[in-house]
Amino acid sequence: MAEKDYYEILGVSKDASKEEIRKAYKKLAKKYHPDLNKGEGAAEKFKEISEAAAVLGDDQKREQYDRFGKTADQFSGGFQGQDFSDFMSSFSGGGFGFGFEDLFEGLFAGRRSRGRSRRGSDLRYDLEIELEDAAKGMKKTIVIPRLDKCDRCGGSGAESEADIETCDQCKGTGVQTKAMRTPFGMMQARTTCSKCKGQGRFVTKECPVCDGEGRVRKERKIEIEIPEGAEDGIRLRISGEGEAGEKGGPPGDLYVVIHIKPHKVFEREGAELFVDVPLSFATAALGGEIEVPTLEGKAKLKIPSGTQTGTVFRMRDKGLPNMRGFGKGSENVKVVVQVPKKLNKEQKRLLEELEKSLGKKRGWFG
Repeated sequence: MAEKDYYEILGVSKDASKEEIRKAYKKLAKKYHPDLNKGEGAAEKFKEISEAAAVLGDDQKREQYDRFGKTADQFSGGFQGQDFSDFMSSFSGGGFGFGFEDLFEGLFAGRRSRGRSRRGSDLRYDLEIELEDAAKGMKKTIVIPRLDKCDRCGGSGAESEADIETCDQCKGTGVQTKAMRTPFGMMQARTTCSKCKGQGRFVTKECPVCDGEGRVRKERKIEIEIPEGAEDGIRLRISGEGEAGEKGGPPGDLYVVIHIKPHKVFEREGAELFVDVPLSFATAALGGEIEVPTLEGKAKLKIPSGTQTGTVFRMRDKGLPNMRGFGKGSENVKVVVQVPKKLNKEQKRLLEELEKSLGKKRGWFG
């Protein structure tokens, strides 16, 4: 069997997104569908582009195709003898986002229904920040790739307002009234118009920029505000900054998930900070004042005489702002006494005299 380059058949690059593949297929399907194109080879071409789109529109099949080459028969089952409606059903079910009815409904009458409006998809953005930024809060500009309303058509999908026709079945209302015979006599029921799918209008000529979709992919800069004391994993909701709605529907929301980078000095629990600080043997015994790190710089900490290793000192209001309340947390400083590893003769003599003056303590066993 001759090798087939599915990307070349659809006219897309090898890193094309599903949206780009979908648009390419839709454009070619309209051009070569046998009911629209009676030219020689149109049916075979239509089958070829359908086969290419079905493979590239399915994540698993596309991965196999990209790994093992261009030969079409490497995919078990193939497309020979397969019913076209079944193929389109599986095409839609594979996460490609559209099927036979969605693509061709109203197409053969020379006009396309706009379909029902839908809310745009919500988006998620993961943002890493430093602990210092989480403490004081900040404004951050992020760049979001998303589907935006088409500027050319304003989201209508039509080339111009003149290319939008009122549905002649429902007279633009989007609903139709049907008479029904029931055991209680004739009754009228209002249902969604089957012709325009409740929109009351048809697009007769598609916008050349968005191909009738009403949306185009863009990158948008959005400024977000991170609150003081932001905690790891919090989710900020920015209303209306998700993807644009379909067919005039409302936009989705953007959710920004905050991740705090590990700090080289501090550990954090809520609004509390924890830090280990070395303490000299002499200062632990005699007491004194040491410098300790804080998020705002260095601070003084008084050490009482006789401080033992592992002692924790609490420095109030040196932690992070309480995101769910008032005030600030504390910084918890644990001192780790540093015992000298090497002593000269004079130092040893002094320590021995100190030990004698203090009196030898009995060991664990007396």
